[in-house]
Amino acid sequence: MKRDSDSGGKGRPSIVPTISQVAKASGVSRATVSRAFSRPEMLTEATVRRVKEVAGKLGYVPNQVARALSTGRHGNVALIVSDVANPFFPPLIRAAQLRADQAGLCVFLGNSDEDPAREELLVGRFIGQVEGLVLASSRLDEEHIRRHATRRPLVLINRDIEGITRVLIDTAPGVAAAIAHLAELGHRHIAYVSGPTTSWSNQQRRNAVRREAEKRGLKVIAVPARPPSYDTGRLAATQIVASGVTAAIAFDDLVAQGLMAGLAALDVEVPKSFSVVGCDDVLGETTYPPLTTVSARCADAGDVAVGLLLSQMNGGVSGEIRHKLNSHLVIRASTGPAPLKRRGR
Repeated sequence: MKRDSDSGGKGRPSIVPTISQVAKASGVSRATVSRAFSRPEMLTEATVRRVKEVAGKLGYVPNQVARALSTGRHGNVALIVSDVANPFFPPLIRAAQLRADQAGLCVFLGNSDEDPAREELLVGRFIGQVEGLVLASSRLDEEHIRRHATRRPLVLINRDIEGITRVLIDTAPGVAAAIAHLAELGHRHIAYVSGPTTSWSNQQRRNAVRREAEKRGLKVIAVPARPPSYDTGRLAATQIVASGVTAAIAFDDLVAQGLMAGLAALDVEVPKSFSVVGCDDVLGETTYPPLTTVSARCADAGDVAVGLLLSQMNGGVSGEIRHKLNSHLVIRASTGPAPLKRRGR
């Protein structure tokens, strides 16, 4: 009778492959195998590729605890986001994880839920176990962020602090294009449905709305949706309709989706009676009607941020790196001509 050969059966468990076996099969030293996983930048791409291919065939997985003890490197990085439920973040998280995985690193994910106290708690929990931090849409104050940057390599996404490496999605050009688009459709009175007051992205988008509206002689009101969510967008619909505006630009696609649901409940038809623009382009093709929105390149932000973090961790330049990602308007079916009875208000 044949006995099971793996550890899940009743027979003798399989032997875990060792670093020495990988070295022998690859034709390199144990130190080279170790570097292929911990310091790949010290080796040629061909050597790293050969070692990892052999390791994969043998089923070898580096011992992260042993590596941390011998090298001081844990093989982990942390990514903390402000709201993991917001559709903006999953593409960013996935891209960040892919970039880290290519470097042989594990990503610890934290969700601050828009709460700076919780974000500070997460940083404290992670910092002893990771080699670097990425804070996406951080709600911490500048003093706390600067202190953490002295403890570990740190990269910010959508938070502009001088002297700290950051990746900024510049949605201002896309938002300006959205205002121009609405103006061309005859809208003269527009609402900006705003996000968190501490959000860098919200500040950029609000300022872009005001600048472009002033240039074109449009009237703008601000309506809060805090925290930014489907529900706060839906609840804002009554106030927005009562204000007499004919169009709205929402802080993000989730708020815009909620707003369209709230308008539908009030029998306000989009885009026949009201136009809606979102931001981020993460829900645009799945809403009804399909949402006109500003692209935000969230996946690119995750990839670039981890790349910059890896550079810092490997002794590269840190500090004054300010990487900007541009945006543009994507026009779909949620915007149309201003209703005649409201034009000129």
